[in-house]
Amino acid sequence: MTFELPLIVPDWPAPSWVNAASTTRVGGVSKSPWDSLNLGTHVGDDLEDVTKNRALLGQWAEPGAQSFGWLNQVHGTHVAELPQPGQVTADACVTSQPGAVCAVLTADCLPVLFCDPSSGRVAAAHAGWRGLCDGVLERTLEHLGNPASVLAWLGPAIGPEQFEVGAEVRDAFLLSDPQAGRAFAPSPRHPGRYLADIYELARQRLAAAGVLQVYGGGFCTVTDSDRFFSYRRDGQTGRMASLIFIS
Repeated sequence: MTFELPLIVPDWPAPSWVNAASTTRVGGVSKSPWDSLNLGTHVGDDLEDVTKNRALLGQWAEPGAQSFGWLNQVHGTHVAELPQPGQVTADACVTSQPGAVCAVLTADCLPVLFCDPSSGRVAAAHAGWRGLCDGVLERTLEHLGNPASVLAWLGPAIGPEQFEVGAEVRDAFLLSDPQAGRAFAPSPRHPGRYLADIYELARQRLAAAGVLQVYGGGFCTVTDSDRFFSYRRDGQTGRMASLIFIS
């Protein structure tokens, strides 16, 4: 990989054959309000600019990456096996084939990257609160192997001081795990609402599924406007990619 982009590379003990990164909003050609490395084709940006941005990311990923598995994400729990022809409707993807890039797009939702050194498989999941609550991480793990051997990395998402939700969101998580209450705090701004820690919720779900090695977290897409797109902050905006592949 010789092409330079301002990417975030996971700090985790993954094998050398695992290639992973999250993009920032920096380094592309899109114009405001999608400036500049917008990788989403569904947000109103000029498709020619998005194509150029995806080509820039492809240059970074050369020569190991051969095909990108861009998903049609619907906040669900379906996991797609890559490679597949065309665009697939799913919120997670998994592969054991070298060169097939698992990628998810986010602008506040939580991207989670997985690798399983024992099975030789990698995966990426898009975890908004609905998908997280409904089990998208658990469904992804079912395609990887023994959870105890899996490494997970939590990419850039909305931070716990900014993710304000209604009581119905808290109630939905509590239905499946009473311990989820630890990830919610009463909002100091709006009575009856809560601040949710999506990183803590993900760690809880991963731990319950048997994943012992979890890295990353600590970002905030809302407050770090120089590096990240944020739908909650800006409304119309771009999308970042979190991607992983085998070389």
